[in-house]
Amino acid sequence: MDKWNETTSFQVTEFILLGITDHPDLQIPLFFLFLIIYMITSLGNLGLIILTKIDSRLKTPMYFFLRNLAFIDLGYSTAIGPKMLVNFVMEKNIISYAGCATQLVVFITLIISELFMLSVMAYDRYVAICNPLLYMVTMSDRMCCILVAIPYLYSLFEALLITIKIFNSSFWKSNVISHFYCDSLPLLSILCSDAKDVELIILSLSAFNLVFSLLVVLISYGLILMAILRMNAEGRRKAFSTCGSHLTVVVVFYATLTFMYLQPKSSHSFDTDKVASIFYTLVIPILNPLIYSLRNKEVKGALKRALDNQCKCLL
Repeated sequence: MDKWNETTSFQVTEFILLGITDHPDLQIPLFFLFLIIYMITSLGNLGLIILTKIDSRLKTPMYFFLRNLAFIDLGYSTAIGPKMLVNFVMEKNIISYAGCATQLVVFITLIISELFMLSVMAYDRYVAICNPLLYMVTMSDRMCCILVAIPYLYSLFEALLITIKIFNSSFWKSNVISHFYCDSLPLLSILCSDAKDVELIILSLSAFNLVFSLLVVLISYGLILMAILRMNAEGRRKAFSTCGSHLTVVVVFYATLTFMYLQPKSSHSFDTDKVASIFYTLVIPILNPLIYSLRNKEVKGALKRALDNQCKCLL
């Protein structure tokens, strides 16, 4: 590890990632563990994207949003997973200056997009349960595209703003990042220059994103709950079944991000943050296909039809 003089600033051309652990005995076991997780994540989300695209019975707004959620999960797990796996088997975990900036932009864009995609899905469930007769009119193709495009564009703008703010500074006191990928908070900790303004921007935007998107979820589910209370037993069972999976992901995802970003930089423990980061970069992307599709009869039926058609083609 490079030794740096903290009173002097340097022009950084590359960064050293400390990774998940510095115990040599754990490197290979963790490599195979996360390789399996990443492979299952990629297959699950890619399969969900293809299945909802080719099956005519899944051409509904709900599965359109699910396809985008799967794309987001696949995107940010791929932005981090392969590089992390390489670092397990490399003696020195190096990422270039441009590579670090690119990884940060992609990660922030997709992680914020997932926040708002979960809000859009909550609104979609509200319309489906509370206004079923107007569902296809309200959630038209044009409206669905707008509800997806706005989070992507907003998230990209925010990601570029934060990344430019961080990497516009040439005053680095170290090139060692105490993390297994390039994230904003570990990068702030190695800036020589005053990073309070950047930290304030990150915390303010993070608070807005979490509060606003969560507010949409809470309002949607508050209205859904009122509608469910007026339903018969069978209607309640179906509604709870539809909403339960989404609520599970919302709780895990929002709780992890709140823990990560809505606390002052001085109180952060990067070892603890690594564990939290593993949840939403590696665990949640593998859970979403299981929660949203494998427990869904329509997706199971689509998968069975796809496999039957494939077998017929082979015969």
